[in-house]
Amino acid sequence: MRIRTIVAAAASLCLSASAALADYDGVPRTFLWNPGSVDIFDAAEFKKEGPYVIGFSNASISNPWRVAMLHGIEAAAERHADKIERFIITDANDDPSKQAADVQDLIAQGVDILLISPATAEALDPAVRRAKRQGIPVVLVDRQVSSDENYITFVTASDQALGRISAQWLAEKLGGEGKVVMLGGLAGASPAENRIKAAMEVFNQFPGIEVLETQYTSWSPANGKTIMSALIQKYGDEIAGVWADSGLQGSGSIEAFLAAGYEAGKIPPHTGGDFNAMYQLSVQNDVPMIGIDYPPAMGAEGFEVLFDVLDGKGIPRRIEVNQQVVVSEGHETPSVKADVFTADYALMDKPGSVIMSSGVGADYDPATFTADYPK
Repeated sequence: MRIRTIVAAAASLCLSASAALADYDGVPRTFLWNPGSVDIFDAAEFKKEGPYVIGFSNASISNPWRVAMLHGIEAAAERHADKIERFIITDANDDPSKQAADVQDLIAQGVDILLISPATAEALDPAVRRAKRQGIPVVLVDRQVSSDENYITFVTASDQALGRISAQWLAEKLGGEGKVVMLGGLAGASPAENRIKAAMEVFNQFPGIEVLETQYTSWSPANGKTIMSALIQKYGDEIAGVWADSGLQGSGSIEAFLAAGYEAGKIPPHTGGDFNAMYQLSVQNDVPMIGIDYPPAMGAEGFEVLFDVLDGKGIPRRIEVNQQVVVSEGHETPSVKADVFTADYALMDKPGSVIMSSGVGADYDPATFTADYPK
C-alpha cells in the first residue's frame, strides 16, 4: 500500500537550532511549527475501475491565487486524461449557496469522486455530508469544512505556520515594540481565520506589540490598497508594520503607502507571499518583507490524490504541500531565516499577476495558460 504523504519539515520553515536556543533580549519565544502526525484513511471501499467522471466544485476564481490553483488542477487533468471520462468544473463565484447547489448538481451527474474547495467552512458542511451519504468520496483542497468525518482528506499547506512565522518575523523585526495593522483574507474562510488566530498567538506574547486594527480584504489587491489608504489616513506614521496573510492584499498595501507619498526605504515592513507583484514592489521600493507562499500547487496535488482514493489506497487525513520562507536580504531575524532572498525569488521580468508555486511550471503565465482534458 502506497501512502502519499507530504509534510513540510521544520527545517524548511527555517528555525535554526542556534536561533531557537539563542536569547533575544528577553522577548519570548514561540513554538512556530508543529507538523504533528496524521491518521490514515483506508479507501478500499471506494476502489473502482476507470475511466472516471470527476467533479471539481470551486469556491471561485475571484483572485489570481485561485486562478493559479484552478490552472494547476487543469494541468493535472491533462496529464491524466487517459484515466478520465469527464472532468466537470463548477464555479460558485464566492456564493456558498450556489456552491451547495453546484455540489448537488455534480452528484446528480454521476461523478465518481468530488474535489471541493469550499467557499466557507460552515456553509459547505451539509453539502459534503450529503455527498458522503450518497457514497461519493470527497477530497478537500485549500479550505476545510467544519466536520471532519465526511471527507477523505484535506490537501493544504500550514496556515498556522504561515501565520506564526510571519508574525514572529514582524515582531522581531520591530524589536518587540510597535503598532501594527492586520490585513486578513476572506472573512469566514478557514485559511484566513486560521492565519489570523495563529498570528495573534504570537503577537500576544510580545507585550510591546499593539494591533491597531484587523481588516478583511477578500484577498484583493484593490481592497488591500483601499483599506490601507484609509488606515494610513487614520493612523499615519503610527503604523510600524503591516501583517498581511498574502501578497495579494500585501501588494495593495505597499501601493497605498506609495500613493500616500512614502519614499522607497521608508515604507514599514510587510508580510505576505504568493503574489509576484508584492515581491517586485518589495525589491523596487526597498520594503522589508517576509513571504511564506501558500502554494496553489496544492490543487494539482489534490487532483493526484483522487486517483489514490479510487485505487483504494491508504490516504493521510491531512496532506500538506511544502512551503518556503522568502525574506528581504539583510532583514532576517534571530529566529526566522530565509530559504531564499526576495531579490532572488521575485520574477522581475514576468507579470506581477503571476502566482508563485502554481504547480503548472516555471513558464506559467495565467494570461496564456490552456489545458486539454475530457469535458
